[in-house]
Amino acid sequence: MPHWLDLMLQSLWPLLAAGLRFTVPLTLVAFALGLGLGLGTALVRLFAPRPVAALAWLYVWIFRGTPLLVQLFVIFYGLPSAGILIDAFPAAVIGFTLNVGAYTSEIVRAAIASIPKGQWEAAYATGMNPVQALRRTILPQAARVAVPSLANSFIALVKDTSLAAAITVPELFQAAQRIVAVTYEPLILYSEVALIYLVLSTLLSWLQALLERRLGRYGGYLEARA
Repeated sequence: MPHWLDLMLQSLWPLLAAGLRFTVPLTLVAFALGLGLGLGTALVRLFAPRPVAALAWLYVWIFRGTPLLVQLFVIFYGLPSAGILIDAFPAAVIGFTLNVGAYTSEIVRAAIASIPKGQWEAAYATGMNPVQALRRTILPQAARVAVPSLANSFIALVKDTSLAAAITVPELFQAAQRIVAVTYEPLILYSEVALIYLVLSTLLSWLQALLERRLGRYGGYLEARA
């Protein structure tokens, strides 16, 4: 067996274990929290009083305009100087959540704004108040519009979790770094990590396409129900 293949096989389980233990939970938790934060931020920017909406805009402006790696460093390395100590994994969750929330808020806001005003009027005509119209009519249609962009954000987050290695989270990429420190085979190990990320991204892209087809199939039903 070639040396490179033997090394890849030996390191495969330690890499996958790190991914299952840290990369996958970090991705799922940060995206779920970020999606909730993004939805709330989008609604604030669309419907809240101007001063409150301005604060939401400021949050989005800051976290979309600064690098994710810098945000992680500020949270993990910078906040301790202000007396705020956060462990590596929670710091990564906070950093990714805030970053994802800023981007998903723009996706959700654009999706809601794309729904024709006639849909609001139709909901009001059936006796709904604004909250009911938003929840029962607008958000279901906006969700279908937002799914492709949200799915792309999720796939990007899977790859971005490799940045958590910079704040000592022992995820997939840092596991590879530790093996490289022992084997002195960076090309083989980092290529293996890239292959793992490629497989994950391909699988998620396939699931995204499947979800979009399902939503397209039931899109007419949602619109008719609205």
